[in-house]
Amino acid sequence: METIHEKFRQHGLVRVRDGRILGGVIAGIGRRLGIDPWPARALFIVALLLVPGSQFLVYPALWILMPDERPAWTPVN
Repeated sequence: METIHEKFRQHGLVRVRDGRILGGVIAGIGRRLGIDPWPARALFIVALLLVPGSQFLVYPALWILMPDERPAWTPVN
């Protein structure tokens, strides 16, 4: 599982600490795409409405796969 987390981290996909509402997933995706969290959330909801019920699979999967953002002062193991 750590290799998946590191790959996501290398690509800049992390669950952010600032601006999170639930898990920080959509705010992290928004940061990676260079947009604010609220427009990212709106786009995510619109995309999930195209495939009803997918939000019950997609969001929890991303929450598990995306690593949490490390604070700047935490040493890397």
